[in-house]
Amino acid sequence: MKIRLHANDVEQQQRLTQLAQKWQLCHDDTALFQLQFSSEEPAKLELVKRDEPKLGAISVDFVTGAVAHRRKFGGGKGQSIAKAVGLNKGVTPTVVDATAGLGRDAFVLASLGCTVQMIERHPVVAALLDDGLTRACNDSEIGEWVTQRLSLVNASSIEQLAIESQPRPEVIYLDPMYPHPEKKKSAQIKKEMRVFQTLVGADHDASLLLDPALKLATKRVVVKRPDYADVLDGKAPSMSIETKKNRFDVYVLASMK
Repeated sequence: MKIRLHANDVEQQQRLTQLAQKWQLCHDDTALFQLQFSSEEPAKLELVKRDEPKLGAISVDFVTGAVAHRRKFGGGKGQSIAKAVGLNKGVTPTVVDATAGLGRDAFVLASLGCTVQMIERHPVVAALLDDGLTRACNDSEIGEWVTQRLSLVNASSIEQLAIESQPRPEVIYLDPMYPHPEKKKSAQIKKEMRVFQTLVGADHDASLLLDPALKLATKRVVVKRPDYADVLDGKAPSMSIETKKNRFDVYVLASMK
């Protein structure tokens, strides 16, 4: 993928060169998106939409900010996502987050005791996730359990879920990108999401994830949807857990024990 790689010094240039090789990114001065490192220590890998700098930079931060606040004060196993994956049953299932995005839901589940494998197909998003995961693993407060519970695979989930030789997770979690209706567009969408949606776009093949997920998971499949969205692939769930703006459609395959 073509992207602009911006460095402020030789060290950053070396790191960006290594990053480009790892994620098969190609530097292009005319690219719409730019990857750079922040100025603080430890530096974060950031994504910027160059024609809309006021939207700010996107990074993955599991250590500080909103994600850390949610980990400490977000409601624990009483959260809707925790109930959806079955944590209210007193278990901590193995989870595959097949549409990892910026990893926030995966991190929440890992912080509650689940072992979570994140799958992300977009190389730039995977690079941001990898950077955030590396910094989290090196953190003195959360590094030990993050290292044990949270991992990343850069692959197409449609292909990854079809691998028959892999260990079967108890839960597969899907949160595909869904297009906003016209009335919800423009300023109402968070600045960060506008950048992310422009980069990634809608997951038009999301419906192809449900069948392999239902075949691979042993306990349940959970699909996060906006409140206005239809069920994925037209398949009615066993139950739904509704929140203010979203819902979790739960396909129960076996009881949580």
